[in-house]
Amino acid sequence: MRAELICHPDTPAVAVRSVAVDVELSFEDGFALRFMVEGDIDALLLPQGEGELVIADAATDGLWQSSCFEAFLTDAGEPDYTEFNYAPDGRWACYQFDDYRALLHPDELAPWVMAAEKGADHYALRVEPGIFPEEDSKLALSAVIEERDGTKSYWALHHPPGKPDFHHPDCFRLALGAPPAP
Repeated sequence: MRAELICHPDTPAVAVRSVAVDVELSFEDGFALRFMVEGDIDALLLPQGEGELVIADAATDGLWQSSCFEAFLTDAGEPDYTEFNYAPDGRWACYQFDDYRALLHPDELAPWVMAAEKGADHYALRVEPGIFPEEDSKLALSAVIEERDGTKSYWALHHPPGKPDFHHPDCFRLALGAPPAP
């Protein structure tokens, strides 16, 4: 399934036309995410190269301060959730929250796979977190895209009123359901 992200109205992008995420579910692999950015890719703050990325050995805090792709996973009706952060250079972070912005603890849940594709007008980051969500799980998907001139745009499935807030419960808009039968 494909989810189109919306740019926050207070943080307009100059070089980015669109951001979307393909979400794949399977019984064998859990879920996979493919974050796709279209626009003037050379104007974005992204590392050179493509292909399978070397995944960092340990989590890195503060990835959201530059280009970063994020997923938040919760079970429907529950206040707790997990935040996954993926940088285009192979760095990652994972956090467990027991309620809205109430950090329970960081987690050492490294992704299984991270791979990048890059062209003049598109960039994609594929991530396999190694997570097997429940059938009633919901996702919030988001991205922070930094341009070479320092412009940052904030993209999400939904933006509640006010400044960008990817943790807000209203952002959990994508119901996963059961994966297709093999």
